[in-house]
Amino acid sequence: MPDIANMHEIILITIAGPDRPGISAHITGLLADHDVNILDISQAVIHDHLSLGMLIETPSEQESALLMKSVLFAAHDMGLTARFRPITTESYQQWVAGHGKSRYIVTLLARKITAEHIAAVSGLVAANDLNIDGLSRLSGRVPLENEMNTPRDTRKACVEFSVRGEPRDISGMRAAFLRLANELNLDIAFQQDNAFRRNRRIVCFDMDSTLIEHEVIDELAKAAGVGEQVAAITERAMNGELDFTQSFRARVALLKGLDAGVLEGIASNLKLTEGAEQLIRTLKSLGYKTAILSGGFTYFGEYLQKRLGIDYVYANALEIVDGKVTGNVIGEVVDGQRKAELLRQIAEREGVNLEQVIAVGDGANDLPMLGIAGLGIAFRAKPMVKQNAKQAISTLGLDGILYLLGVRDRDLEFR
Repeated sequence: MPDIANMHEIILITIAGPDRPGISAHITGLLADHDVNILDISQAVIHDHLSLGMLIETPSEQESALLMKSVLFAAHDMGLTARFRPITTESYQQWVAGHGKSRYIVTLLARKITAEHIAAVSGLVAANDLNIDGLSRLSGRVPLENEMNTPRDTRKACVEFSVRGEPRDISGMRAAFLRLANELNLDIAFQQDNAFRRNRRIVCFDMDSTLIEHEVIDELAKAAGVGEQVAAITERAMNGELDFTQSFRARVALLKGLDAGVLEGIASNLKLTEGAEQLIRTLKSLGYKTAILSGGFTYFGEYLQKRLGIDYVYANALEIVDGKVTGNVIGEVVDGQRKAELLRQIAEREGVNLEQVIAVGDGANDLPMLGIAGLGIAFRAKPMVKQNAKQAISTLGLDGILYLLGVRDRDLEFR
């Protein structure tokens, strides 16, 4: 930081107009001729329109006058506008002091983002004493509505807010974001902007109704002729109305006598959740480790492991004797607490902090692992799970998680 006592003049310069290569180089070259220090700089381009801002320190008022004249002439020649505003030492000192304030990332996700969405989210941000430092679009460029070839239910839109300050009540603000998300059919994620956010290393997935669209035990139950009975128990368990382990054993018992050959047919027809392949492929290319931590069955977890290249699989081993399902599971049931324990073990094995782990799930039995992970995401989850998770995604597919990591669509073009 420069020595404020030796400052001669501070000026905020803003340049705007049609973008083209070389503008920043030319303008900063002129400033260099006048022995200028750059205190802050920011540039953005929207639809080929440039907005360049620079906070500069000049050695004297006389030098300031000369450089402003140079910049004005250069801007005019390039079809740009240039504005200058003097900044007082007191104002600069206050700005520097604000450097220590907490920073957060607010991510808005939807099939299509409207002015109503931006206004509502930015209004909530302001109501909680947070200042927006920056806004950027992470999703790809959007064609006009009548030119879109993509089905509406698979489109993606994301805007990221960089905000600064101390929220009045983080819990209250999260609750308000969730209410707003439900009202406007969008998702809003709120994360502290720190080194952990930019350095996640492991992603642990629930399997049924998260990585795949099915509840496999329901598919097995249909094949065994007990579909309605098992589905009813499954629904109550996922909503947190029943103890998972007891309900799981009760459902498995109903499968007794099922021919084991049915498993292969069900596995080959599993439908991956929207965005699953794109997400896993991208995570692998970025060096992430992935895991399935499932209250479902190992057979199907290992099938997905081979299909997607998952690193770890932990689920329940369905006991099979003489080609028939016995109605029992082998070993300890993977319930909610077991998922959390396994997540800890994987993090320790990989040598990473829990803050660097992402957990994704939809049911009540996923809450323990969502709670201890640095980023816990309730994906298309039951209301009770969404209310208790740190983040929730309901409007987009699994690849929407990439936006929470700050990954832009254009970053994926080479993959």
